[in-house]
Amino acid sequence: MLSTIVLIVIPVLLYWNYISRKRRNELTSNIPGPPAYPFIGNLFVLQLRSVQDTIDFLKGFHLKYGKTVRLWILDQLNFCTVDPKLVEIILTSPKYIQKGSLYDHLKVWLGNGLLLSNGRKWFQRRRIITPTFHFKILEEFSEVMDEQSHILVDKLQKHSWTEAFNIEPYITLCALDVISETALGTKINAQMDPSCEYAQAVHTMSYIVMERMVKPYLKYDLIFSILYPKMKKAEVKASRILHDFTEHIIEDRRKLLLEDIKANHVDTDEAEMTRKRKRTLLDVLLQATIQGQPLSNNDIREEVDTFTFEGHDTTTAGISFTLYCLSRQPEVQEKVFSEIREVIGNDKTKPAKMQELQDLKYLEIVIKESMRLYPPVPMIARKLEEDIQINDKFFPAGSDVTIPMFLLMRDPEIFSDPDHFKPERFFTEKFSEKATAYSYIPFSAGPRNCIGQKFAMLEMKCTVSKILRYFELLPMGEEPKTTANLVTRSTNGKSVQTWSQEKCTPHRPDKIIDCHGAIPTAKGQGQSI
Repeated sequence: MLSTIVLIVIPVLLYWNYISRKRRNELTSNIPGPPAYPFIGNLFVLQLRSVQDTIDFLKGFHLKYGKTVRLWILDQLNFCTVDPKLVEIILTSPKYIQKGSLYDHLKVWLGNGLLLSNGRKWFQRRRIITPTFHFKILEEFSEVMDEQSHILVDKLQKHSWTEAFNIEPYITLCALDVISETALGTKINAQMDPSCEYAQAVHTMSYIVMERMVKPYLKYDLIFSILYPKMKKAEVKASRILHDFTEHIIEDRRKLLLEDIKANHVDTDEAEMTRKRKRTLLDVLLQATIQGQPLSNNDIREEVDTFTFEGHDTTTAGISFTLYCLSRQPEVQEKVFSEIREVIGNDKTKPAKMQELQDLKYLEIVIKESMRLYPPVPMIARKLEEDIQINDKFFPAGSDVTIPMFLLMRDPEIFSDPDHFKPERFFTEKFSEKATAYSYIPFSAGPRNCIGQKFAMLEMKCTVSKILRYFELLPMGEEPKTTANLVTRSTNGKSVQTWSQEKCTPHRPDKIIDCHGAIPTAKGQGQSI
């Protein structure tokens, strides 16, 4: 009887799978891709590779199949594209603003905040949050960035004149302190207490989300709970810690806001709040109304959690890879250092003003080139809510379109010597005749571009310039082994060595770094590069 049931059920399921894919396969038959199996699609091929191989195997797919590749992940049809024309159509159209299935795993943490929401809710939230990044508010944020980056350089002092070390954990805690104070108006002092519960919960959630994202079968909670019960338990615990912390902060800030109103008998308009204290994202959300109704605590928590995640993990990657690139390019580092001295001055303890940070034009193109090689967000995805045809290619509704920016921005048809670090390429208005405005998109583009990109660039400039005012970065340690996860990461860290500026004259000696010899240490010995 069992054999009979199996013989009946399997053909029925195979036929059902064939019918469900038939239309989509026929419409997309001229888009190449690896052969797909019933039910699992290309899942088996993808799972043969490790998480660390993500960049390499996607690069291999594009080399073999072209700029646009068709992939089946279970029953989900995906297109992976590095075609700037298709990228432009997808990102500029208001029809395609729904995030791809790739983002579903973030909902347990971020809910339906700005990153994940769609339609009317997304538009309303975007309109509310945009004023948070007004020039005057960013100017106040720069003070927080300078204060936290000063703590960072104090923490890095112990590595001066020592062997190579991974700088990313230090940058992570600094960025977390910056975003918590600017978005929530609350100091969590992660740099002073790396073991703090909130910082640990952020790290745990980021890790678990990445694991589920690269293993498509873990999208189902039941399967995840059965296969990884300990990880599921850790996810629930970390989620509770993060949400409880945010809700506590929201309540405290709401009480403070009401006390201010009562004490001063004034309306909660923007001018008054700005005059009274530093205005944060949380203040904006607490005062916001939609159709005359204030946002609920849950609504506010979604946005605060979203900004906490987006505002520290991505900037950490941007800063860390920029420092790594500078450590390997002494001539470029020297130019950046000279610009910092020229714009900010020789007093390294002096806080950098916002206008001074904006005037660091060479540092800006260095950061841009670093993000071209190592984009903080390695890939973005959109779900098509309706059929779309581009020339002879058809993309059915319900499909996901993934844009691997780490490949798009290394396209040799657009960028000469794409794997080499050349900041000067950004002094030209275009990279090649084939370049478009969508050939370089580290902050995405179109309606759903990064709302905090000015904030991120300001923080990256502030942190990198502060570190270079105190240290010279030396080319020590391993080359990073990059992998495309939630953000671009290195599986072996970003190794640098610092040379303390305390040992330097007001202007650097010509040969602090001798790439053909050795670096003198405090004990007068040598370390080979």
